[in-house]
Amino acid sequence: MSILILTTGGTIDKLYFDALSEYQIGDSVVERLLRTARVAPAFRVQELMRKDSLELTDDNRAAIAAAVRDAPEERVIITHGTDTMTDTAHALAAGEGKTVVLVGALAPARFAESDATFNLGMAFAAVQVAGPGVWIAMNGTIFDGAKVRKDRSINSFVAV
Repeated sequence: MSILILTTGGTIDKLYFDALSEYQIGDSVVERLLRTARVAPAFRVQELMRKDSLELTDDNRAAIAAAVRDAPEERVIITHGTDTMTDTAHALAAGEGKTVVLVGALAPARFAESDATFNLGMAFAAVQVAGPGVWIAMNGTIFDGAKVRKDRSINSFVAV
C-alpha cells in the first residue's frame, strides 16, 4: 500500500522573514518530516501548489480533486492551510472511493513549537486505518470532513 501526499501550501510550509510576519510558502517540509520520523510505509510526495488557503480558488480545488481522482494510490494525504480546509473537504466529498485525509498546522513546521509534525503523524495513521471518505486530522482528532468547522475564536477545529 503506497500513500500519496499532495502538498498545496498553507501554514505548514510557511517561511517567516521578519517581525511583521511577512511570509511566503517555501519548499514543502513534509517529505523531510516523514523521513526524519523514519516512516516505513511507502509514500510519494507531489507538490500541487504553494498557496495560502485563503487564496485557493474553485479551479484550485478542482485541480486537487483531479489529482486525487487520477492518482493510482487509494490513500491520499493533502497538506492544506487551515482557513479553508473544510471548503476543500466539501469539494472532495463526492470522492472516488478513496481515503483522503486533509492536514495542516496552526504554526509552521519550521517553528520549534509547531503542531505540524504531530498533525502529519496523525494524518499518516488515519489514512491507513480510516475507511473511504474525506477526513481532517488536526490536533489529536480525526474529523469527518463534512462535519467539521474551524472555530477561529479558539483557533481549533470542532465537530458540527
